[in-house]
Amino acid sequence: MTTITAFRPRPDFRWPDRLAPLAAGWLGLWGVFALLGTITGAGYPFGANDPHGGDVNLLRLVPVQLATPLFAGVLLTAAVAALAMSRPAVRPLGAPQALLAGYGWTVAFVLAVVVPDARVLVILGYLPMLIIGAPFGWPPVDYSEVFTWALFARFAALVGGLLLAGAVLAWQRRTAGACVGCGRHDTGQGWTTPAAAVRWGRWAAGIAAAIPLAYAVTRFAWAAGIPLGISAEFLTEMRETGLVWAGLGLGAFATVGAILTLGLVQRWGERFPRWMLGLAGRRVPVKLAVVPATLVAVAVTAATLGLVSNPEFWQLSHGFSLAGAPMLLWPFWGVALGAATYAYHLRRRGACRRCDRG
Repeated sequence: MTTITAFRPRPDFRWPDRLAPLAAGWLGLWGVFALLGTITGAGYPFGANDPHGGDVNLLRLVPVQLATPLFAGVLLTAAVAALAMSRPAVRPLGAPQALLAGYGWTVAFVLAVVVPDARVLVILGYLPMLIIGAPFGWPPVDYSEVFTWALFARFAALVGGLLLAGAVLAWQRRTAGACVGCGRHDTGQGWTTPAAAVRWGRWAAGIAAAIPLAYAVTRFAWAAGIPLGISAEFLTEMRETGLVWAGLGLGAFATVGAILTLGLVQRWGERFPRWMLGLAGRRVPVKLAVVPATLVAVAVTAATLGLVSNPEFWQLSHGFSLAGAPMLLWPFWGVALGAATYAYHLRRRGACRRCDRG
């Protein structure tokens, strides 16, 4: 007589099962807000309704009268889809499964990549400067004009997109008979082994580090008074308005990001270096590297879509020039950083605490 015992996830590794309910709740809440905006005609913070940077958002191409109810409908429908994915007993086959997965991934992409645009990446780059300089009144900006409802809505969309992507991924793993936590099957795939991840992860990390460094070089040159890729007149105007120093801050952020990216394939990315008092020699938590790197990869990709689709970007960069070329490489930066992060995860994840595979 054979006894089959149902496997129960360990209490400390049930987070994949919570993604779908979290996504459903988050999207449902914002769907209700969007529905209220449709009824009242106020609150929609994108496109023509956003005077501070709406011109770099792809949603500017959709009329507000159409976009507001469409946004509400998409959010509420996605919440229902996520709720359906939270039921482990439901295992659709064939076309229904493909349609549900396709819709989930599409909405997740729109929310995480299309909606946020460049403002999310810019805020991530300026945030250390804004936090440190706030007590000293520098930079001289009105924080109420920086941290706006439109910015908050972009981050809310990003969070909703990432939650929905995680819910769809966990649901697809469950319906395919793989481990919901790690995605492993009984038969492993060669390219996901730690040895394989080391090989292709190095290439991805190298590309992901080189592109932001190229961007930083132009900004450092401008701060030094060298009109690299721009006219001398435009550089003078940037220095008078202070934009050149903002570019210097972004260049510094990009340089730090490039160095940290190399940590995905270096030993100090696995164990804290000796000069870090109190942490020297300890293992670097995998999530400490994976979570911020994933966020930056998504933010970079989102920023690229809005910038390259904006005619003013090409006018400011004078077409293809040394000033704009590094930003044209951002799509490859986002993909390469995402791949390097995934390789780091594969290399360091070890045995799964949910299924014990590995």
